[in-house]
Amino acid sequence: MPHVLIVDDDAGTREALSAIIGEDGLTTATAGDLREARIQLVRQMPDVVFTDLKLPDGSGVELFEDLDPRSGVEVIVITGHATVESAVNALKMGATDYLVKPINMQRVKAILSRLPRAGDLKAEIGTLRGELRRMGRFGLMLGNSPAMQEVYDQIGRVAPTAASVMLVGESGTGKEVAAQTLHELSLRRKHAFLAVNCGAISPNLIESEMFGHERGSFTGADRQHKGYFERANGGTLFLDEITEMPIELQVKLLRVLETGMFMRVGTTKEIETDVRLIAATNRDPEQAVLEGKLRLDLYHRLNVFPISLPPLRDRGKDVELLAQAFLDELNERHGTRKHFPPAVKEMLLSYPWPGNVRELKNYVQRAHIMSGSDSDSTATVPLQITLSKPAAGTAITIPFGTSLAEADRQLILATLEQCGGVKTRAAEILGISLKTLYNRLVEYGNDAREENDSADESRALGGADA
Repeated sequence: MPHVLIVDDDAGTREALSAIIGEDGLTTATAGDLREARIQLVRQMPDVVFTDLKLPDGSGVELFEDLDPRSGVEVIVITGHATVESAVNALKMGATDYLVKPINMQRVKAILSRLPRAGDLKAEIGTLRGELRRMGRFGLMLGNSPAMQEVYDQIGRVAPTAASVMLVGESGTGKEVAAQTLHELSLRRKHAFLAVNCGAISPNLIESEMFGHERGSFTGADRQHKGYFERANGGTLFLDEITEMPIELQVKLLRVLETGMFMRVGTTKEIETDVRLIAATNRDPEQAVLEGKLRLDLYHRLNVFPISLPPLRDRGKDVELLAQAFLDELNERHGTRKHFPPAVKEMLLSYPWPGNVRELKNYVQRAHIMSGSDSDSTATVPLQITLSKPAAGTAITIPFGTSLAEADRQLILATLEQCGGVKTRAAEILGISLKTLYNRLVEYGNDAREENDSADESRALGGADA
């Protein structure tokens, strides 16, 4: 039977937790300070520790020194509103989750319902390591270069915890696939995984999409709508291009992270949610903070466990592994048996892949299509180097004192002109989504209606996740 140790200097808190944990059939022991807690650890090693951060004789995080990392003991820290930052630091040290006083007992039950499976989850992550050695796969991710091995190690460590994760990497490096892998290896995998591209939603609708709205709350709201936070309850919410989220909405997002509560647009009734957040950006997040695109306090809350995804050019022979996997998928889908000729293999390894995995997938699809139905090998299609690199010698000059908004406008319009008006190429070079580019052009008064750009869209084949 699982055993729980409760460490808190408040007798009422200890009694309340003991009662709720006992209802789930777990045995409990209690301690009022670090000294008593260490005595209890000697008497019986617990499966789970609930510990207050502020104790009479020290901090609850000191108990990490008394626990063998290999023992699999889960630690949940308890804190007041004023010390949430300390709880975030505890998550970085290895805590599984944290509770804010006054303790929400429903949240305690939710934590307990997940904890018994944590050991099995860690064993599964160990099994994935074996698959990585045999097939170069780690969950949904593919590649066994040293750079990716480091990513897998980080994912394996953080996936079973409740810590927020910040994925940073160039466009096309596979941030959404990494987020899905984190979810599939977490205690939330039986619940929803929802992905939101913050730059692809109109600023006028993003609050409604995130938190939902009530019928009649604005023009066109003819029915109640549940937002992402409500639909992802118990699961994982992936916020891609987090730096594109309007600043005013970032304030509301921060409140949800701190309280677990939100309100639909058009009502004052609070709704509780239990969601793990994974954020992603292709920008330098610290630079985004300096530019005013990302709130500093939100950045610290999201950046509990940062993971940097390497560009494809730094992944060595992963290029061959990925290209073959994409070709295998196409062969299976179309009933073909095509292979890469030596010249194509050599070209794949020598090219820098500025568009990363997405560009590689597009290229393999293009080579498969161009080869013809009678050929057993893919076509030797030229790589579109101009897709992600502007012509040599082109530059714009921005005078000192120009606002960031105006500098962005000049850069976007100049890039679009260099690309001959092809928005897909311009977005790839700028490192933003096509939808974000459309939104910017609408702001600048340009004709950016998507229905007028079918020719542009046809140039962009489906690719890897952001």
